[in-house]
Amino acid sequence: MPCSQTLAGIPADCATSRGGILEAWIGNAADIATKELTDDIITGITLTEGGAKLKHYSFKKGTGSMTSTLTNDPTNGVRFVTTELALTFARMETAKRIEMDALAAADLVVIVKDANGKLWYLGYNEPVTATAGTGQTGTAATDGNNYQITLTDQSDTYPYEVDEKALAAVID
Repeated sequence: MPCSQTLAGIPADCATSRGGILEAWIGNAADIATKELTDDIITGITLTEGGAKLKHYSFKKGTGSMTSTLTNDPTNGVRFVTTELALTFARMETAKRIEMDALAAADLVVIVKDANGKLWYLGYNEPVTATAGTGQTGTAATDGNNYQITLTDQSDTYPYEVDEKALAAVID
């Protein structure tokens, strides 16, 4: 029997919509105790007792992106969304190498701020994990010298929007 859903439609949107992401906050998934949803927006996040706050990650304009891809197989009853967060950090150096290693080994949660000022939560159903990374010097003087990392989230749905007050509660 087919599944029936209540559809609401999507009205025309005349507002400007910019691409890209501006910044990210990343932490250990084990440090998040609860996430409160109100009207399908995360309005509250609490840390575990003694849990560390999320850390801020900055990168140059135009070097980060977030892409969510729906996988739907009605025959097998499978539907999930894979979100890939690609970040590039300029200049290879020891402190960044150590941080890349830590990100690659950890189970994470990530809050991303897009170029429209919206905040998005990755890691709602399962921890975010690193799935790719590179360090490169480039060849020519104008080539990038950087570390790149891809963090991947698999969730039941597209990333949830996060209220700014919820973010403020879990960062310094």
